[in-house]
Amino acid sequence: MTPVRRTRPSASKRVHGEIQGNRRHAFDAVWEIVRRIPAGRLMTYGQISVLLGSRLSPVGVGWALHGCPEDVPWHRVVNASGGFSTDRLPDVPPGLQKALLKAEGVEVRLDGRVDLERYRWLP
Repeated sequence: MTPVRRTRPSASKRVHGEIQGNRRHAFDAVWEIVRRIPAGRLMTYGQISVLLGSRLSPVGVGWALHGCPEDVPWHRVVNASGGFSTDRLPDVPPGLQKALLKAEGVEVRLDGRVDLERYRWLP
């Protein structure tokens, strides 16, 4: 068995703190973009990732929205095919995102997706 090389605790804490700080700053940037999306309009996780200069992947954008403050309209962000990725999350009631978008006038097609050509917001 090969021994595991460990870093010194002080170095580990410093690096971990830098990662946490960078991620928090990137999450704040995601939230600011999403706060600007008008009611009845949408963006995709990938679109936000590109606006951030790819500091976060589309999955990272999803993580940012999963823990966002209450004033962030997370429901206005959909996946690249216009679908609802939040329906797979155990702590989000199925259909909640769809219901919130419908309340803003967004039409959901029979296949359960939204028309990105019609509803996509370009800041």
